[in-house]
Amino acid sequence: MTEATLLISSKNYSSWSLRGYLLAKLSGIDFVEEKVSPDDARARQELLMRTSSILVPCLIHGEVSVWDTLAIAEYLNEVFPDAQMLPREKVARARCRSISGEMHSGFAALRASLPMNLRAHKRGFTVWSSAQADIDRITSIWRDCLTSWKGPFLFGKAPTIADAMYAPVVTRFLSYDVTVGPACQDYCDTIMNWEPMQRWVAEAKREPQEIIELDMDF
Repeated sequence: MTEATLLISSKNYSSWSLRGYLLAKLSGIDFVEEKVSPDDARARQELLMRTSSILVPCLIHGEVSVWDTLAIAEYLNEVFPDAQMLPREKVARARCRSISGEMHSGFAALRASLPMNLRAHKRGFTVWSSAQADIDRITSIWRDCLTSWKGPFLFGKAPTIADAMYAPVVTRFLSYDVTVGPACQDYCDTIMNWEPMQRWVAEAKREPQEIIELDMDF
């Protein structure tokens, strides 16, 4: 099929762009990246969490344009069913959709308190109670999935849509020195060693631009 274009914003700061990229990699679609400037109003509103409508990333595939990461995930799963972006088994598939949706719409305190910044490492960072509640819920989800489906990814040996959705959280835990238990730490290591994740992080660290609001100490 037609080569696709994935519109993304900053690799260092944009959790949604990272999700879109990982979803595209999971599907096996042939795509090129096109960067939207961080000064573009759409990108800046998303990066600074000042909009409820996320328009970047956007996947352009022939005559189709699809934005919002869950919509991108469902579209790619529909077009490339052999990629098995969702688990084959019904219970696992339902859980994958549920926790992906929860990540998509929830955890506002975590997003606000620990914005994605792959170049940052804030040792001894103070996590407030509202963000800690989000962290506790996320690690509970991870432990439950890893226990039920035996890892190393959330639904077994291969990554799924859920892993793409939670991957930016792993980077937040690393950037803000969040301690998690052994099982969750193993999962974090699995995500960070995932080949497309390693490529994204390396390219993010070479990005020249800085966004002052997201690099300040708070």
